[in-house]
Amino acid sequence: MNAQLSAISKELNINTDVCTHRFELALSDCHVTVYSNTTALVAELKDYFRSYPQDTESSSEAANKGLEIYLIERSEPAPVYPWADWAREAGKSGRKDSYVDMHQGRLLHKVRTGMTFFQSNSSKIALGPCLKNINQIVNFINNQYMNYLQQQAYVICHAAAVSINGKGTAVAAFSGGGKSTLMLKLMDHADAKFISNDRLFLKSDAGKVTARGVPKLPRINPGTILNNPKLLSIIDPKEQQHLNQLPKAELWDLEQKYDVMIDDVYGDQKVHLETKLDVVLLLNWDRSSTAKPQLKKINPTDHTELIRAIMKSPGPFFQDEEGGFLMGPEIPALDRYLSVLNNVDVYEVHGGVDFEHIAEIYLSLTQPQD
Repeated sequence: MNAQLSAISKELNINTDVCTHRFELALSDCHVTVYSNTTALVAELKDYFRSYPQDTESSSEAANKGLEIYLIERSEPAPVYPWADWAREAGKSGRKDSYVDMHQGRLLHKVRTGMTFFQSNSSKIALGPCLKNINQIVNFINNQYMNYLQQQAYVICHAAAVSINGKGTAVAAFSGGGKSTLMLKLMDHADAKFISNDRLFLKSDAGKVTARGVPKLPRINPGTILNNPKLLSIIDPKEQQHLNQLPKAELWDLEQKYDVMIDDVYGDQKVHLETKLDVVLLLNWDRSSTAKPQLKKINPTDHTELIRAIMKSPGPFFQDEEGGFLMGPEIPALDRYLSVLNNVDVYEVHGGVDFEHIAEIYLSLTQPQD
C-alpha cells in the first residue's frame, strides 16, 4: 500500500485489505483493476462491462500495472468536512457535488446519494452505498480512464460516436439536442460499431484524428426509445402506453433514463473503444420547424458558436499529471478543439428534427466507394 493510500484510509477509517474481490478491464493500452469488499458489486460491474475486454484470472504481475480502484460498500454516513460546493455548468441547478482537497488528492461527496470518493493520481477509492448507486460507480471507474486519456493529450468532448464501414462519426448537440437518439439510429446500420455515447476523446497526429470512447452504455430518455423500434423492449408495454400519451414537448424534456445494453439490442461484437475520426455532425436543428433537416459542410473556425456544443469541462474528478485539480467547470481552450476538428469533415445539421431522414442522408455518404 502506498503512503497516500495508507493516510487516506486512516483518515476515512477504512481498510482496503478487505477488498479481496476483483475484476479487470483492458481498455486499449490502459489496464484497470477494480477491487471490492463485496462479490455482489463485482458481479454487477462485470455484467455492466461485459461488452469490454475483462480478465478476472490475470496474473498478479498484470494486476499490479495500470490503474487500481477500491470500492468499499458500507452503510456509515459520509464523513463530516468543510465541504465546498462544485459549481454546476451553465443551465444546470441544484447541489450535486461537494469537495475538499486533502492528502494531495480530492475527496468528493455526492450530495444526493451519500457516496464519497477519493481521487488522486495514485489512489482511487469509492465508499458508501455502492450497490444502490451503480451508475456513480461506473462513472468513477470511467473517470479514471478519462483522466488517463487527458494526461495523454486527448481533448474531452461532449459527443456520441459510431464507426460505420470504418468511417468514424461523432455526433454533438447542445443539451437535449438528440445526439444519443441519432447515434442509436445510425447503429441500425449493419456495419455500425458503437464507440461512445456522451464522452469522446480526440487527438490529432500528423493530420489523423483518433477518437476514443469510454466504456459507458448509452443512458437515454423515453422519447429516444419510443422512436426506435429496436429499443422498445427496454420499456414495459404499459409504461410505453403511458408515455405515448404525453405531449411531444414534455416527452422530449423527460429526465427519466434507461441503460441500453448494446449486445442485447444490436448483437455481439458491436462495441469498439477506438476509431479513426472522419466526420463530426453538429445538430443545430429546430424543434418548431417542419422543414426536412439538411447537412451543410462548415469550416469549424468560422462557426465557433456551433463548436461550443462539443466543448466540455473535465469535471471535479480531473487531475493533471502534476496532481492539480480544477476549481470549477473550466473548459479546455477553443484552439484545442479547432486543432482537432480542422482535420475532419464537420457538418451542421439544420432544419426540422427528423432522425430517420438525417440518418438516411448521412448513411448514403458512408457507403463504400467502388
